[in-house]
Amino acid sequence: MQIATIKISGPDHKKLDELADEIKQIAIKSGLSVSGPIPLPTKKLRVTTRRTPCGDGSDTWDHYEMRVHKRLINVETDERTIKQIMRVQVPENVHIEIELKEK
Repeated sequence: MQIATIKISGPDHKKLDELADEIKQIAIKSGLSVSGPIPLPTKKLRVTTRRTPCGDGSDTWDHYEMRVHKRLINVETDERTIKQIMRVQVPENVHIEIELKEK
């Protein structure tokens, strides 16, 4: 028996939660144990730029922020379940990693 550690990350937490629920339902239907989705700390990417690069006028700045949300799911799995998880439609801008470990 193997344990699959699935890491999901992306800027839209709603899409991540939907994908995590779909993966969890696949494992539950197969009768396997699941832990998660565990929300990991959100990474905040910040960029500060000056509005007028020429230097004229007052110092005004634009602040941009992108948040990267992460979820972690541990699934006790077999070969058939892994194939079903691999067929799941992954939304755009969502990154998924699957790591297999022997139990």
